[in-house]
Amino acid sequence: MSETQSEPAVWSPLDLRREHLLNNLVVLVALLFWGRVLLYALNQEVPRAKYGAVFLAGGVLIYVLDEIRGLERGQWLERLGLWACAIIGVAVPAYVWLHYDVLETQRIGYALGYEYAIGGLFAIVVLYLTYRAFGAAFAGVVIASILYAFYGNQITGLLGHGGIGIRQIINVLTMEFDGFFGSITQIVAAWVALFLLYAGLMRGYGAFQLIMRLSFRTAKFLRSGVAQSAVISSLIVGSINGAQTANAAMTGSFTIPLMKESGMKADSAGGIEAVASSGGQIMPPVMGAAAFVMASLIPGIGYVDVLIAGIIPALVFYISVAIGVHYMSIKQLPEGGVDLEQRIEDLEEGYHPVIEAIRFGVPFAVLLYTLGIAQWTVISSALYTCAAMVLTGAGLPIVLSVVDDDEGVGETTLDALKNTISGFKFGAVTLAPIAIIIAAVNGIVDLLNATGLPGKLSLALVGVAGGVLLFTAILSMVVCLVLGLGMPTVAAYTIVALLIAPTLTGEFAIPALAAHFFVFYAAILSGITPPIAIAVVVTTGIAESNFWKTALEALKLGLPLFVLPFTFIYNPEIVTGGFDLATAGSGLIVLLGAVAITHGLNCAPQPFGIPSPLSYSARVAYVALGVFAMVWPATMFRVGAVALALVLIALQTQVTRDTGFGPVAEGE
Repeated sequence: MSETQSEPAVWSPLDLRREHLLNNLVVLVALLFWGRVLLYALNQEVPRAKYGAVFLAGGVLIYVLDEIRGLERGQWLERLGLWACAIIGVAVPAYVWLHYDVLETQRIGYALGYEYAIGGLFAIVVLYLTYRAFGAAFAGVVIASILYAFYGNQITGLLGHGGIGIRQIINVLTMEFDGFFGSITQIVAAWVALFLLYAGLMRGYGAFQLIMRLSFRTAKFLRSGVAQSAVISSLIVGSINGAQTANAAMTGSFTIPLMKESGMKADSAGGIEAVASSGGQIMPPVMGAAAFVMASLIPGIGYVDVLIAGIIPALVFYISVAIGVHYMSIKQLPEGGVDLEQRIEDLEEGYHPVIEAIRFGVPFAVLLYTLGIAQWTVISSALYTCAAMVLTGAGLPIVLSVVDDDEGVGETTLDALKNTISGFKFGAVTLAPIAIIIAAVNGIVDLLNATGLPGKLSLALVGVAGGVLLFTAILSMVVCLVLGLGMPTVAAYTIVALLIAPTLTGEFAIPALAAHFFVFYAAILSGITPPIAIAVVVTTGIAESNFWKTALEALKLGLPLFVLPFTFIYNPEIVTGGFDLATAGSGLIVLLGAVAITHGLNCAPQPFGIPSPLSYSARVAYVALGVFAMVWPATMFRVGAVALALVLIALQTQVTRDTGFGPVAEGE
């Protein structure tokens, strides 16, 4: 899901006119699309399933138009194919919209002959656009699901089933309000869409520049501050947009060159940004689309419950990453570094900090109040947040221009309008591929449910693991990482939540929230796990580094994060206990355990500065103590492991000071 488009090498007047027309068309469709989304949010005048159809049509059309805009001159065949996708991608959902009452109430389980034909065409369009937006890996998962559904009667053993005919597959995917138009698509349409509009408006009004300036200013107070700017900016930006690759591309375009310029190796810079970008989607209050999906999949759990449960794990994630980044930085970055003041000046200057705080703080406060305190519905909270963002983002500059005689009101009003339209466009272009892949995921989920695979896979996992929780959890983690390779987090989470979470809740009585957080975090970590490591792919391109070395740096930095999901299994109170002192205490133990692991990986002692086998023993000791502190179910044992690790770190620090020899960086 790249934000950049390829451009023709030579721009002719015809190219320029076509580019201008297509850009205006994308803007027009985006405005109409958001108009429909806002209308539904205001009065919810149609059933959500019916609204989901028009939402998907809008997403397909915006994505296709934006792709056509980026094609080079001469790619006529590809251009015609995309126009065909646009026509089919709008016509079939329009047909479903117009015939909603018949399809939903009268014709269930079968369709008319021509409906199978147009439904099949629409399925091909969704499959092709999924391939185009997210590559062959995820498109292969969709195809494999269809083949599994169709050829299930030829599979022997536990995973076999009676088989589903091709007509029934098409009907499930397209002509019933499951499949592509199913519940997950409806959740994204009703809940997630407005938060992406909020993110788009923030970007249009300059919030991203403000975030980067704040990150760079914070970076001046630490030697590792340049690298910490990646952590800070990714946390803030990612908590709104909730997408690994988009986060890595947006923040990485600034932070990676800055880290390299400071003296950090390209591999390390790319690895830091990949890990930092992966965590934004677990940071409340938005947490991307996956939090909404989780709230819909767990009975009796609301969105606010998911947010509260996610606070402490997210803090553990980011604090442990920040500490790991500090260790990496002090071994690579020289004293002084780059001129951060110049970098701050290079960013577009905004208004006075107080004005900026009001512009972007008021909408965020509206979000926190409506969602967390007043506990309004998600759609109402998002709607009022977007309205507040427009009011402060566009309104405050106009008010200031009236007060300031040096600047014309008309020019400021025009700029505010342009920024608003830019935000609407960016939000729509960001949302469009998400709508497509969510439709594909919805199709996979309903097909696999129809085959009974989730229950069968649960039995298979328990059987292979011999009924032992630890082995089952490890196998589940591996399956989550494999299924999540190459997918956006919301897609990966939805699939593993369907296939893996029931095993943990049904066979071992793990609390539902803990089981879902386990697979959620595992799905996130698939973004930094080779051989695909989608977040690393993006940062490698920006850093111009070696993919495998960058992935290794990301894995070293993120190792405590691979242990963290097991905390949810063995110490579920960290996500199920609410936000109280007991939960905070457990979270502190987990954090200190993560620190011990990070210390062992980056700063193990080497006697007199000479590498020896003892240094590796010390590494193993620190890592083992950290793992026990994070995972072991007995609280006193965990406290003891943390205390021992802290004593060893203190002794190591004292010996280093007394002898004058410090730890030797690995590889030196």
